[in-house]
Amino acid sequence: MDESTPLAAQLAADARRRIDLAGRRFPRPDRTRVFTIANQKGGVGKTTTAVNLAAALAQSGLHVLVIDNDPQGNASTALAIEHRAGTPSVYEVLVEGEDLAEVIQDVPEIPRLQCAPATIDLSGAEIELVSLVARENRLRNAIDAYLEHRDRVGLPRLDYVFIDCPPSLGLLTVNAFVAAREVLIPIQCEYYALEGLSQLLKNVQLIRNHLNPRLHVSTIILTMYDARTNLAQQVASEVRQHFPDQTLATTVPRSVRISEAPSYGQTVMTYDPGSTGALSYLAAAREIADRGAPDAGWSARTAGSGRGAQEQPATAEGM
Repeated sequence: MDESTPLAAQLAADARRRIDLAGRRFPRPDRTRVFTIANQKGGVGKTTTAVNLAAALAQSGLHVLVIDNDPQGNASTALAIEHRAGTPSVYEVLVEGEDLAEVIQDVPEIPRLQCAPATIDLSGAEIELVSLVARENRLRNAIDAYLEHRDRVGLPRLDYVFIDCPPSLGLLTVNAFVAAREVLIPIQCEYYALEGLSQLLKNVQLIRNHLNPRLHVSTIILTMYDARTNLAQQVASEVRQHFPDQTLATTVPRSVRISEAPSYGQTVMTYDPGSTGALSYLAAAREIADRGAPDAGWSARTAGSGRGAQEQPATAEGM
């Protein structure tokens, strides 16, 4: 195929990727992998990354749960999940102690994918959680109980749990950090995206020191990448230089299809599965699955115990 122009080169790359990923079944992890998708900067693609990675993994034969922990409820919208006020949601789980099994809904059109929705009630949870016992551990306890429930009733083991966070470090995000083993950070390929990264890593370290020694940044994904600009290439180069083991080789481009999909209550994986954006998220999901869990012996119920967790191999100092 002629690749003499940028458009032709992109079409050729998409064709190769489509052939490579067609019908691919991803390997199952040894244990349920729980990811918190976090970045204190808004608009970097946290929710988009959460729902599209989850959809890609589910379409590839794995069992996946998305927990919408953001009061805006955008992940619920993208997955076509009912989340009007009064719908059983993550709010009831965190504040009222409701079982996670009672609020989870199946995602239409994508078998093996489920979602625990967020409603507007969650916006008040930050205040209500302050006075509750074990306020930082409520989401972790709920996930533990749900995993045990699935075992008890004979449901297939969950392979992945993705927790979508708001762009702040309140008690909702702290609950997500305590519940997870791995942090996935989407980074927009613009200069401002780098400024908050150092602070985010410091916050992760605080959680490691005081609440969850096993938490670590396992994955960084570059979003809104435009290979035509020097800035995007420089940002990508800096991130890969500082975090060579965590940064995925796959980048997610700026894409109209990715932006359009939520308005139809879909992820880009079902809205336009042959688009560059969908293929990019599918390739990123394959990378995550192929890497496997860094510590196969870990489970959600042991996240709060254990000593000697390894320090982060890199920091954002000097970025």
